[in-house]
Amino acid sequence: MNKATSPRTVVLVHGLWWGPWSMRLVARRLERAGFRTHSFGYPTMQRSLRANAEALREFVAGLSLDQVDLVGHSLGGLVILRMLDEYTGLPPGRVVLLGSPVRGSAVGRRVAGRPLFKPLVGQARKALTNGLSHAPPGRETGVIAGSRSMGVGRIIGGLDGPNDGTVSVSECRLEGAAECILPVTHTGLVMAPVVSRAVARFLQSGSFEK
Repeated sequence: MNKATSPRTVVLVHGLWWGPWSMRLVARRLERAGFRTHSFGYPTMQRSLRANAEALREFVAGLSLDQVDLVGHSLGGLVILRMLDEYTGLPPGRVVLLGSPVRGSAVGRRVAGRPLFKPLVGQARKALTNGLSHAPPGRETGVIAGSRSMGVGRIIGGLDGPNDGTVSVSECRLEGAAECILPVTHTGLVMAPVVSRAVARFLQSGSFEK
């Protein structure tokens, strides 16, 4: 298969407390839509955002491809953005963030501020507290946020406005990125078929518009 007809390659990056297995449904659906996929796994609590970003860079470089799209769920999106902020020379491609608290997470701050729950976020605390401020220059970037409010945030508190039960829509907004809001929970962002279809549409065209 020549370059003109080669499928796009996507690297999937999971979120806090999850592993590569959590992205299997997204991977399967993207593969049915004609993409090739790879899943990147990392220790979400044991290493800093910067260390995980470096590991992702090494993973992407190891694929030796001319083009790589990146899709991250929650903390995984922050790992992607940090990698693109820190490193140059990476293959071109599009980026999709699924419920990533790019403006910081109120729920994450509340968890990190309670001694009993603090170990649950570990080294991810700083990333969840601070977030990142802008889309990566030169890369078409899309944000998908959930608006079905069911999750740990309903118990812990701190969510304002529409939210997915863990992260609010406003916390997902990224300057320079396209936005798509869907009626799903934070977990639904990696489970619901409607999300995978939106991801595929953006990776194919650079837009969420049909």
